[in-house]
Amino acid sequence: MKNIRDQIVLITGGASGIGKLMAFAFAEKQAKVVIWDINNDAIRAVEDEAREKGVSINGMICDVMNRDDVYSKAANLTARFGPVDILINNAGIVSPKITDVSPGPAFLNTPDESIIKTININVLSHFWTCKAFLPSMLERNNGHVVTISSAAGMIGVKGLSDYCAGKFAAFGFDESLRMELKRMKSAVRTTIICPFFINTGMFDGVKTRVSLLLPILKSKYAVKKIVKAVLRNRRRLIMPRFVYTIFILRLFPTWVLDMAADIFGINHAMDNFRGRS
Repeated sequence: MKNIRDQIVLITGGASGIGKLMAFAFAEKQAKVVIWDINNDAIRAVEDEAREKGVSINGMICDVMNRDDVYSKAANLTARFGPVDILINNAGIVSPKITDVSPGPAFLNTPDESIIKTININVLSHFWTCKAFLPSMLERNNGHVVTISSAAGMIGVKGLSDYCAGKFAAFGFDESLRMELKRMKSAVRTTIICPFFINTGMFDGVKTRVSLLLPILKSKYAVKKIVKAVLRNRRRLIMPRFVYTIFILRLFPTWVLDMAADIFGINHAMDNFRGRS
């Protein structure tokens, strides 16, 4: 378990959900945590709570969709706190539930703007933050890039086309980055996180057919596992373990994977999706 005392940890989307929980978890390990978010009130609330608990969390407004804003805020952060040691690309969204539904795949009913926003936040923001902070890590030959993907970045889910596309891309980005760093013999670490649905509210209303094997994860449990994976420099964290069977199922004809998705309710998980209000 590595010591992160006084290290700078940046968490995008860190003012709510698992981002907020991770912020406090790393701060309790005596790291100096910085959160980026677009919700100023939520940022201030996190900072106030951190002061009450006596831990170090500072917030900055940053729109990770806007690469110029990312680069500007990155320079500001570095000047104020120092170089980032652990970058956690956590910011993510899911398109809201569409009530006016016509026949066809769900993405046909999703406004173009929602699809673009999902891809910008769930994929492109990773490139902008890494371009902002990775050079310093490479120069120091020290650092850690954590990518929050999803089990939906390993298997397509009915009703989640744009979200799955984004999370598949995040999975591929981490894998490519890991290969490049290995080729360079760099000491910079990467970790990919692929959880099943977490009860943060983002996927309010989703259901699981086989809760023993595919439970809706409790947010505090998920964060505990994520923090431990980062501290142990694990390359990959997939939870629950049953999700690993996707790798095995892909060795068989596609109908086997499709049948398994039906049997275990994956293709019905979004039937009662409501999302955040």
